[in-house]
Amino acid sequence: MSIPTAYIGVIIIWSTTPLAIKWSADEVGFLFGLTGRMVLGVSACLLLLVLFRIQLPWHQQARRTYLAAGLGLFLAMLSVYWSSQFIPSGWISVIFGLSPILTGIMATFWLTEQALTPGRLAGMLLGLGGLALIFNSSQILGPDAALGIAGVLLSTTVHSASTVVVKRIDAQLPGLVVTTGALMVAVPLFLSLFLLMGEPIPTVIPQRTLASILYLGIVGSVLGFALYFYVLRHVEATRVALIALLTPVVALLLGNVLNGELLTSEILSGTAMILLGLVLFEYGQ
Repeated sequence: MSIPTAYIGVIIIWSTTPLAIKWSADEVGFLFGLTGRMVLGVSACLLLLVLFRIQLPWHQQARRTYLAAGLGLFLAMLSVYWSSQFIPSGWISVIFGLSPILTGIMATFWLTEQALTPGRLAGMLLGLGGLALIFNSSQILGPDAALGIAGVLLSTTVHSASTVVVKRIDAQLPGLVVTTGALMVAVPLFLSLFLLMGEPIPTVIPQRTLASILYLGIVGSVLGFALYFYVLRHVEATRVALIALLTPVVALLLGNVLNGELLTSEILSGTAMILLGLVLFEYGQ
């Protein structure tokens, strides 16, 4: 597959994922929707490995990659699913838009890809200003919205750190292999948490909820992560993170049109500041 095709595929999948995350928890709870997605995802990945006769490497670099990607996946997904209870789906994508900045900062120290120039620092400040605007607008949704924003910010930080660590290990593994290894690390953690929390298994799953879980499990977890790790293997980590430059706009529109989510002037202004900060961060020098 060509790198541009994979890159565009990730943009499309990541734009639709926030709304699907919100729908996948309807009437069943976020933990059931998350665990169901991950179990479905690892099952599909293992099936694909068998069908395409792809072996799962277990050398030291591969194990370190699976561990870094899997732990990052567990913490990031748990945070974002929990947060989806309190904020609109479009906000998730907007806050995730900060991942290029966080990734760039970490890559500067861990990968020595680029230095923190004055232009990049200005982009960071602009992005933080946009985040502050969104925090301020969260008052219209109640006090829990601030918790949701903080949870997505934590998820974004974990995701960025995992991205840089996987890039630093540089095991040169196919995207499907990394996805499978990461899910094999994360799924037992999700299952254990689901059992420890004593969550009931729903007897009836609404059609839209089931469709969202299936979409996230097959397209979001398998195809999305496989394309993501494929792109990450061939492109600088900071360039990969620029995917978040396009997804917030699409996600906000989808949330507004399909889920009736409110778009205030503060949200639009905060989003614009974050996206402008990303452009400045990448090209300001």
